Amino acid sequence: MSTLNVVRPGLGNTNSYLTSGIPFVTSSVVAPSAAGGETVVIEFPQVTKFITIKNTSGDSHSIRIGFSENGVVNENNYFLLAKDESFSGDLRVVDLHVMAHTNHSPTFTVVAGLTTIDRSELSTNWSGSAGVG
Repeated sequence: MSTLNVVRPGLGNTNSYLTSGIPFVTSSVVAPSAAGGETVVIEFPQVTKFITIKNTSGDSHSIRIGFSENGVVNENNYFLLAKDESFSGDLRVVDLHVMAHTNHSPTFTVVAGLTTIDRSELSTNWSGSAGVG
């Protein structure tokens, strides 16, 4: 009797990154004020192939973007987006953490391409230290 090996998409599966991404969009998300010390978390249902984030605020307030709450709130392991600025990157993540850089609450939009890789496959917990936001 032969054994049937079922191959599932995983982090090392190149084909998961070569095919078109499954669309993911969320708009008009409010970034919490820096005074509160908390982030809003965008949780992707699968591992991302790419992400684009845009500060859509109607005012001149920047937002902080990182890959852990600790990195954005405590460790300065984040990047800033000013009003109408955007960032796109081919990043393999399952969460984005965002908060305002000031005591205001700007809005932002996230567009991502998702792979078919389940989010549980990316078990690394980005701590916000050693430059990993």
